[in-house]
Amino acid sequence: MAKIITVDEAAEQIKDGMSIMVGGFMGCGNPHAVIDALVRRNARNLTLICNDGAWPGFGVGKLITNGQIKKLIATHVGLNKEVGQKMNSGELEVQLIPQGTFAERIRCGGNGMGGFLTPTGFGTIIAEGKQVINTNGRDYLLELPLRADAALIIGYKVDRSGNVWYRGTTRTFNVVMATAADLVIVEADHIVELGEIEPENVVTQGIFIDYIADPSRGWRTI
Repeated sequence: MAKIITVDEAAEQIKDGMSIMVGGFMGCGNPHAVIDALVRRNARNLTLICNDGAWPGFGVGKLITNGQIKKLIATHVGLNKEVGQKMNSGELEVQLIPQGTFAERIRCGGNGMGGFLTPTGFGTIIAEGKQVINTNGRDYLLELPLRADAALIIGYKVDRSGNVWYRGTTRTFNVVMATAADLVIVEADHIVELGEIEPENVVTQGIFIDYIADPSRGWRTI
């Protein structure tokens, strides 16, 4: 059974220099209360693996504004002007990955696979330094798995064993990220008893979850 902790206790699990995956898209599906706690804790030199940089002052954008991120691995950053400013000034290293490749690299990391072949990015700057493999007369890039020290995700309903049900599009990237990190913390909108999530509605199984962060037990600012 996953341990239920406060959001501040969740933030304490993130140490300086760690790599963290954060689920969501444009801030929707980010674990906002845990992020706020992480800003308060002020862990530094983090590598953030997230679809995007959200917006200034919203979601993972708060970590970027606060100067806690040294490297951002994402699929696009145009929504957050601070990413561009920090990248141009040398404060932030940014690695952009095609979105489908990003998702599949994380999936491979969670499934213990050695990588996958894709034609996406072949002949572009994306291909620089990557192995090219020809199969059936076509060239493909070998993309390697992507994992992190910790994953910070959010679930609408989380039971006391850590089983998770997501609401709407908040599930974006949270599902695969829960499988691809050494430590997984789920922020729960609602903690429910065992059996209150129908078995067929469990999306992320509790075996993947180490901690359940309960915002009602600590600070919450959204």
